[in-house]
Amino acid sequence: MKQLIISIVCALLLCSCSTSNTTTRSSLYPKIYEEHPTSILVMPPVNNTNHSEAKEYFYSSMTTPLCERGYYVISPFMAIDILRQESAYDSEMFINGSLDTFRKFFGVDAVLFTTINRWEKQSGLSYITVGIDYVLKSAKTGEVLFSRSGEVTVNFSSGNNNGLLGLALDMIATATADKIIVARRCNNYIFSDLPAGKYSPQYDKDQNTTAQKQNFKVTITK
Repeated sequence: MKQLIISIVCALLLCSCSTSNTTTRSSLYPKIYEEHPTSILVMPPVNNTNHSEAKEYFYSSMTTPLCERGYYVISPFMAIDILRQESAYDSEMFINGSLDTFRKFFGVDAVLFTTINRWEKQSGLSYITVGIDYVLKSAKTGEVLFSRSGEVTVNFSSGNNNGLLGLALDMIATATADKIIVARRCNNYIFSDLPAGKYSPQYDKDQNTTAQKQNFKVTITK
């Protein structure tokens, strides 16, 4: 009987520990639920790599996943012209500063900054690894509403080919593939944990959803 009681107590303690260790979206990103941003301005990514085109790949592929999460996103084609005219194209100048100007000029609630720290081809060009940081800040207060950072490796290999012929096919497929696929995979993975916006059926219903890791390393098959 004594052993049974001890077993029950241990089970309850384990259950309690597993529950307390669960991180929800509301506990990880409380500010986004407080402010309920509706509109987002996506700033041109900061590119710290030697892959000069990475900036365009990411910038052109962020709107769709953000809209799918229920947010209104300022058209990047319109925004880029205005940002260049106003000498605001270099995001690193504003990432740690006041965003009030963007709120007044574009009428947005939040501003998204991304920094590309790594773009590397691996294993005979079958893999591309990207290291990137995402930070969504309030245009009103400048506080961080959402952030994730880490490494995403996109696997372009089919896995069905062997030997030199397989390696050659993998190299050709990866070399000719549109690199925007990498950016899309990264953006989709990151924003899959973004709390739902006003135009999503899940708006204000996902507070208790288990949050994904803010700092991550993941491999995704093309």
